[in-house]
Amino acid sequence: MDLKVTQIPKSETETLEIRCHKVSDEVREIVSFIKSRQGMISGKIDGNICEIPILDIYYFESVDKRSFAYTASDNYEINMRIYELEELLRHGSFVRIQKGMLVNLLKIKSIKPGLSGRYVALLKNKEEVIISRNYVPALKKTLKGGSI
Repeated sequence: MDLKVTQIPKSETETLEIRCHKVSDEVREIVSFIKSRQGMISGKIDGNICEIPILDIYYFESVDKRSFAYTASDNYEINMRIYELEELLRHGSFVRIQKGMLVNLLKIKSIKPGLSGRYVALLKNKEEVIISRNYVPALKKTLKGGSI
C-alpha cells in the first residue's frame, strides 16, 4: 500500500481519501483510527446535544444501560454502548478497565495497587477509578507496548 501526503494551501479544504481494491480489515482499522482522531463525539447535557472533544474526556462509563462521558467539569450522556465506544476508540488512548468503563490513558496521573488484585488510577482531575483485576493484564500490556 502506497502512502501519499500532499501539503495544500489553507484556502483549500483538507480531505482524506482512501483508495483501495477491497475494504479489508486493514482499511477498516485505518478508518477507525482516523475517526477516533477526528476529535469529537456527540453527547447530551441538560437536554442539549453538543460535540465533545475526545481529548477532553477522562473516561466513559455505563450505568443502568446508559453511557456517559466524563470531562474535567461535566458529564454527558452518550448514545453509544461501551463496546461501540471501545471499538471506535481502540486505536486511541482509551482502554477498558472495568466491564462498564473505558479510561483515557492520557488523563491518568498515577496508578497504584489496590485490594484483591485491583489497581486504582488517580486521574489528573483528582478523581480515582478502580481498575478491575480482570483488566489489569491487558492494561499492563498496553502500557508496556507503548501503543498510545
